Formats: sequence, C-alpha cells, structure tokens
Amino acid sequence: MRSRSKQNLVESIRSARSVVLSTHRECDGDGLGAELAFYHALKKTGKSVRVLNVDRTPEKYRFLGTDEVIERFDAPHEPLGPTDLALVFDTNDRRLLEPLYPTLEAQCREVVFIDHHPVLKMGPAPTSGSVIDVAAASTGEIAYGLLRELGVELDARIARALYVSIAFDTHLFRFVRGSPNSHVIAADLLRFEDAPEEV
Repeated sequence: MRSRSKQNLVESIRSARSVVLSTHRECDGDGLGAELAFYHALKKTGKSVRVLNVDRTPEKYRFLGTDEVIERFDAPHEPLGPTDLALVFDTNDRRLLEPLYPTLEAQCREVVFIDHHPVLKMGPAPTSGSVIDVAAASTGEIAYGLLRELGVELDARIARALYVSIAFDTHLFRFVRGSPNSHVIAADLLRFEDAPEEV
C-alpha cells in the first residue's frame, strides 16, 4: 500500500458528496467491475455518482448494465463540473486516462488511484492519496475491502460486478498471488450471485 491507509481513503469517500469513477482506456473486467461495484454502492449512500470512462466498453460486459451507467469521454456526454472526488481503478498511470485525465485534475478536488499494479519507475507518480496494494490479486479485492470498511451492504449488482473483477484478473481464480483472499471474497459474493457461470 502506498502513501495513505485504506482507512483514510474511506474517510475521504464518506465525506465526499460528489464522486466520479473511471478506469484505464480499453477497460477490462477488473477495472470495470470495481468501478461499477462502487457506482451501485455509493448510489445506495445517497451520493452524486458518475462513471466516466475514456472510451467504449467491450460488448461482452453489457450483461452488467454498462449502457445504462457508463458515459464515454470520447462521445457526447454531460461536461464534468466541480466534483469532490475522483476514484480511478486498476491503474496508477495517469497516461492511461488520456485525454480524460486533465479534466479530472481540473474539476475534482481530489483524484485517487486504487490499484494493484506496481508503480512504474519511469512513469508519472500516482497522486499522494492513492492506494496501491500489490499484494492484491485484483483491483476488485481492494474495492471489496473498501466497501466493507464503508459499511455498504452487498447486493446482487455490487456482488456481480466484484465477482467479474476478481474472476477476470485472477483468470478464474488460477492466479491469486499466494493468498486465499480471492476465494474467501468470492465465497462471500456468491451469497448474492445466483449464476456465476454467466460471469
């Protein structure tokens, strides 16, 4: 983990009234699942929440309801106004959010990366508030832990999004970085997910 504890990030999320969620361009199941889980969770807490991604979402993820939730920066969208907090999932490299990132930087009081990849030695440093946990097998694992800290009750939409995230980045639970966490979290999520084979 880097620069800041998860608990401090939880407090920032709790205090934010408006939040924008994003992930790297050409999004995959990990970043997408994590941001959608957060979207549905934060909506339950009454916050103003948007998902604004750089580009199109692959068609195979439409079963997650992406068409109803995700806005594209490279297509017509409502301009991003002043926002308390931006959460960027599954990357710590701002270059993977171009050309969206300058808008996040200009309009958001704070931008935080939530990721499980090592920070590149020759790349731009993540923001000071970022949470980078390289022991996690997926960003979905980190997202799950944060949502539990926030006290948000899981439901079918949140669980399915997190299950997609973890299943994708672990290659169906084959690569779990020597930890049982992926399996333990999946067991909890399956209390709400009735058709994991669809995922």
